[in-house]
Amino acid sequence: MQTLADRPFSIVVADDHVLFRDGLCELLNVDDLVVTGAVGSAYELFTLIRRNPPDLVLLDVEIPGEDVIATVEKLAADFPKVRILILSMYDDPRVVWRLLSLGVHGYLLKTVSRVDLLSAVRAVRDDDARIILSISRESLSTMPTRPSGRLSAREQEIIVLVSQAMSNAQIARRLAITEGTVKRHLRNIYRKLGAVSRIDAVNKAGGT
Repeated sequence: MQTLADRPFSIVVADDHVLFRDGLCELLNVDDLVVTGAVGSAYELFTLIRRNPPDLVLLDVEIPGEDVIATVEKLAADFPKVRILILSMYDDPRVVWRLLSLGVHGYLLKTVSRVDLLSAVRAVRDDDARIILSISRESLSTMPTRPSGRLSAREQEIIVLVSQAMSNAQIARRLAITEGTVKRHLRNIYRKLGAVSRIDAVNKAGGT
């Protein structure tokens, strides 16, 4: 069975603006990335990925069909291994936070540069517990900074080990769980603390 290290990282682009969508496809078809589909509605998206689930969906926040919240909820429920990056012209902090709480891996403005977009996609590929944000300083300043929920006992164990600079693999061995379980716990920790990185999570956990 091939791993991500053995093959290009597969992407489906979901955006109803044809010129923009075509530009994304051209930009993302590079040596280590491959666009396996491009669609213009939520209905087309689910029809496509039921046949051939990608590693990542690059999703326009205003995709026609169901609203983006319902679309992300359905993606997360039906295709839990598919990672999701949101693209948007707007960065309403309430929408950003709601989508992060549903498990998206990042939220990028459509003004993001080519270099930053490729970096974001590769960051999500390399660490699916990581959250990528490319939004305005104003919106970032109004994002929640207090925990949205208490960390569970297991999450507290993990954040302590993260603070000791242990890798996901080391944490998994220490706690006798899988590396995938560690990543899921980390993403829950990020959401609860409003954190966007391991260092940010450690700092915020220490201040609660």
